Amino acid sequence: MLEPRRPHSHCTIRRLEHFIRGVQSVWSYGADCLLAPDTVFHRTAPTLVDDHKMPTASTVLATATVILVHGAWADGSSWNKVISRLQHKGAEVVAVQNPLTSLDDDVAAVDRAIKAAKGSVILVGHSWGGVVITQAGVAPKVKGMVYVAAFAPDPGQSVNDLGNGAPPTPGLKEVVADAAGFLKITPKGIEEDFAQDLPRSEAAVLAATQGPTAARAFDDKVVKAAWHDKPTWYIVSKQDRMIAPADEPAMAHAIGAHTLEVDASHVSILSKPDAVTSVILEAIEATSDKAASDVKSRAVH
Repeated sequence: MLEPRRPHSHCTIRRLEHFIRGVQSVWSYGADCLLAPDTVFHRTAPTLVDDHKMPTASTVLATATVILVHGAWADGSSWNKVISRLQHKGAEVVAVQNPLTSLDDDVAAVDRAIKAAKGSVILVGHSWGGVVITQAGVAPKVKGMVYVAAFAPDPGQSVNDLGNGAPPTPGLKEVVADAAGFLKITPKGIEEDFAQDLPRSEAAVLAATQGPTAARAFDDKVVKAAWHDKPTWYIVSKQDRMIAPADEPAMAHAIGAHTLEVDASHVSILSKPDAVTSVILEAIEATSDKAASDVKSRAVH
């Protein structure tokens, strides 16, 4: 059972700030979380190990669509390792391509995917993607949400609001803005702070394919927060150098999420794909069981 929701005003979310690069206000959000060993579970999170020990395929997997929402400085290909594992288990998967121009634009991209999905939907957001699924998750087809080293704001909050006045994390010091106000991370920042637990060759690919992100997006405020009404899961990256690791469990607690802690960098979706996949499968099974139970209860009464 999920714990009572708690407002973010009680959550000590630090390490995010506004800092200026040229004439642009640079968003001090956390990028994509990298995960490592030493997995710690809280509440009902599943035991995550190697792929062959992940939950077995189930008929329920065919009834739901998993929609993966990437973070800033990334694109849909950042989910490739998770996608292949979910497909191997028989799940329907869609990776959204966020334009990264505003919260509304990114939510619109996810809304289109939700409308096109067959059956129920599990939303999975990484980093900035957590903000997007927080608002997009209010759609009736969405049955649960998984946050991977992600932001989970309350209505009326932006990413910059969450980190107002806090010092930047090491990775955020490597964020630079261009003349049009779009942000990127330096190759050094990708290798040492964004994806420090990936091989250098993989980090180089991330640096080359990162999606420039509009600085103004991090001032966009969430209008509705689906986590108030729907079950959530949260994967904490203990070695995150984009979002402060101490802030992630605080956000997970604030939204009442089933929580998994993994010893990894910001991009656990690439360094710990088995763990991430297992939590997604857990979310599918849990929400499907609840849906089936509700239907049975209504039939009896």
